[in-house]
Amino acid sequence: MDSSTVRIISECFVTPQHVSEESKQPFYLSTWDLVMLSVHYIQKGLLFTKPAPGDYCEQNLINNVLVRLKRSLSIALVHFYPLAGRFATKIEQKPKSHFVCVDCNNSPGAKFIHAAVDMSVSDIVSPTYVLLVVQSFFDHDRAINYEGHTRPLLSIQVTELIDGVFIGCSMNHAIADGTTFWHFFNTLSEIFQAQGDTNIKISSSPVLERWFPEGNNGPLLTLPFTHQDEFITRFETPHVLERIFHFSAESIAKLKEKANTESNTTKISSFQSLSAFVWRSITRARRLPCEIVTRCTLAINNRSRLEPPLSPYYFGNSFQTVTAMTTAGELLEHGLGWAAWKLNQAVVNHTDKSVRGFVKDWLQSPFVYQSSPHLYPRSVIIGSSPRFNMYGNEFGLGKALTLRSGYGNKFDGKISPYPGREGEGSVDMEICLPPFSMNALESDEEFMAAVSAPI
Repeated sequence: MDSSTVRIISECFVTPQHVSEESKQPFYLSTWDLVMLSVHYIQKGLLFTKPAPGDYCEQNLINNVLVRLKRSLSIALVHFYPLAGRFATKIEQKPKSHFVCVDCNNSPGAKFIHAAVDMSVSDIVSPTYVLLVVQSFFDHDRAINYEGHTRPLLSIQVTELIDGVFIGCSMNHAIADGTTFWHFFNTLSEIFQAQGDTNIKISSSPVLERWFPEGNNGPLLTLPFTHQDEFITRFETPHVLERIFHFSAESIAKLKEKANTESNTTKISSFQSLSAFVWRSITRARRLPCEIVTRCTLAINNRSRLEPPLSPYYFGNSFQTVTAMTTAGELLEHGLGWAAWKLNQAVVNHTDKSVRGFVKDWLQSPFVYQSSPHLYPRSVIIGSSPRFNMYGNEFGLGKALTLRSGYGNKFDGKISPYPGREGEGSVDMEICLPPFSMNALESDEEFMAAVSAPI
């Protein structure tokens, strides 16, 4: 067997520690949830190092982590009970309708996997590009969200390395966005660290009440289809290299200062400046003809933009995308400030009115996002957020060394920003590009001058 082959040691299902009356009812999907049925699961995880040899009994350490993590998951599922369910569908022929909800009664629960691989932490973090074996650190490889009818909506995989442990979480993206994903992960960690207490109370409970616009019948939203083939597509991602570039807080501050100075403003944020810088750099690396249109699309949280705002702990999907668009020639002819200002305006104009407008339009003409990589050949799509609390999660192994993601939702131009391990405003950018474009980006002196060695 290849040393890089991940071996499954055991797997089981975990159910909520106790069942509430509320959790016996169907959990309905909103417009923001239903549009995600044809994209991949969210797959994110943290790599931890084992303590130095001699400081512990390795088998006891791993067993303790596994037992406590399973118990923590069971408690967390009491609060996040839809994650223990499965999708259920009711189809009508006249008129054509496809109703999808979460059935929390007829499900074995969330999946828990213990696996191992004969590799070291160094084998994972040292290579320039993320290794393909990392995709095996997650359950639901290549799974589409609609498969939540037969697959768990949540899986936790604990993969033992020779000198480390990787904890990977796969969550159905039609029931949760990045905000909900990390809220759950943070809660799981909080419960893990509090075990021993007789009455564990979590600091922030998810808000499970569904949001529907005033005047809408909700929650029985349906899709105008009778067969999944009408709205579900599957694809294999073309070969891309995946590399994580680290930007220090100091480097990002310089980009922000430059962007605001060039635009004669103080309103451009650090993230908008960094996003514009990466957009220009990738466009330059792609060697696009001047007249070709290029886009930079940002995933943006709706919770705080609604009036009145939703709770930051609203469970489910509550995000849309905003886009800045121009030609490759214009983008590179103008400076960083010009591109950053376009992104700033796209974000500023995402208001309660535009959020409600999207929902109103969807209700009149329902659709499902299709994640064909051919839709974004000259674009940059930025998901995730460096604001998420990723390195605050601990599971008896100290602070995580690094973060990795799975196969899901990767294609040419996909970028996922994460907080840098040292915090303080640093950012890690996970960038996916084909070899030619990646090599050109790595040879770009302006881009690499802004990249720092991770601490």
